[in-house]
Amino acid sequence: MKWKLLGAFAVFTLVMLALLWTFQVVLLDQFYKGIKTRDINNAAQTLVQHADEGGVNELVQSLAAQYELCIMILDTENNVYASADTLPDCRIHKMQTPELFRLYLLALENGGKYVERSVNERPVVVLQNHGYFLAASQPGEKESMILVQILESQSGPDKILLLNSVLSPVSATVQTLRIQLLLVTFLMAGLSLVISLFLSRWLARPIARVNESAKRLAKGDYDTRFEGREYREIAELNDTLNHTAVELSKAEGLRRELLANISHDLRTPLTMITGYAEMMRDLPGEGTPENIQVIIDESNRLTRLVNDLLDLSKLQAGVQELNVVRLNLTEMIHGILGRYAKLTEQDGYQLEVSLKDGVWVDADESKLSQVVYNLINNAVNYTGADKRIMVRLFEKDGWARVEIQDTGVGIPSDKLEYVWNRYYKLDRTHKRAAVGTGLGLSIVKNVLELHKARYGVESAVGRGSTFWFELPISGEPD
Repeated sequence: MKWKLLGAFAVFTLVMLALLWTFQVVLLDQFYKGIKTRDINNAAQTLVQHADEGGVNELVQSLAAQYELCIMILDTENNVYASADTLPDCRIHKMQTPELFRLYLLALENGGKYVERSVNERPVVVLQNHGYFLAASQPGEKESMILVQILESQSGPDKILLLNSVLSPVSATVQTLRIQLLLVTFLMAGLSLVISLFLSRWLARPIARVNESAKRLAKGDYDTRFEGREYREIAELNDTLNHTAVELSKAEGLRRELLANISHDLRTPLTMITGYAEMMRDLPGEGTPENIQVIIDESNRLTRLVNDLLDLSKLQAGVQELNVVRLNLTEMIHGILGRYAKLTEQDGYQLEVSLKDGVWVDADESKLSQVVYNLINNAVNYTGADKRIMVRLFEKDGWARVEIQDTGVGIPSDKLEYVWNRYYKLDRTHKRAAVGTGLGLSIVKNVLELHKARYGVESAVGRGSTFWFELPISGEPD
């Protein structure tokens, strides 16, 4: 980037110098002659428009001074009406009658207007019928331009307007400019080199620093910081990358915690399965239904863990498809709650249920059952000492709203946004039997987003938590 910027500045400098040389040296003579031609034509046009008005002599004097011209107005009988002799080399005021008559005849031949440029009375440019005929003049020679315009008059003889402009040679000026431009070229080349080096370094330095920090981040150094606020775009990029580094650091920490949790969760049931199986093999009479049930329970625990991991992977990969049907949400939740009867009987949990009858939605029954299971299990894991869990279903503004509330310790407000993240667990102390792997709410989030459902959590420390989701209500099927 630095060298490209340097090259761009160098090209820009060369273009600017080329333009200076072109306009100040190569085209200077043409520009000068074009300006003098424009001036004499403008003066002639003004006099043609005001020739019949009073005060024409004052106008002639004014235009002669303004455009550095010699002007004379006379008639065909050689009577002078107005005159301004402001140039030392003026030709029209030194002309004899035959020469003036020659110019008059040339103007008549060319439609009333004739322009002649000459050097030492040698024509170099003649305008005939509004077309230019060019001949070369020698460098350094002073040129004279004469414009003849016939002013027709209805009350007397026609008037003849003559204007004379002297074009000074510009060769000396061009030589002076050439020397100056040589000096300017060297100075600009050196100055542009210094400035371009400085600017290219200044512009490239923060990007180079960002690149170095990005390399450290790519190697897993999440503590690296992106510094530099030289200009706004770099400052915004650094802020974004710093935020990215923080989020990557959090994700890496959660990933490591997940591996630790899963390792623990896998090791414990595997150890129990292995231990009970070896005991049943080695000790007579230990193949009891109770021991076999332990093996079955631990196998089921392993199955749930593996299924959770597979479901989350599919959901996050976007390969999970919904089998949407018209579903009686009330009956589905009743069926799920019926499976918790043993939990309420043996462990003393109190399920307070309030479900509106006949609530129908369009959803994938197995996936939505998984959502309800995970939310109830989450409430079971975190409810308070009274072991109360409230499950509600009601209609709200055309939406079916499901709320599952516990009476646990609650969630701090600054932690609410993280509870849906994969691997996240509010209690960092691993409690296998009570908390699980931290994947349940992440599965809930992905399934609900796949259904385009609304969802959220309301909680306060010491007052428990309420997890909820909403789906659009559908009509009862025919």
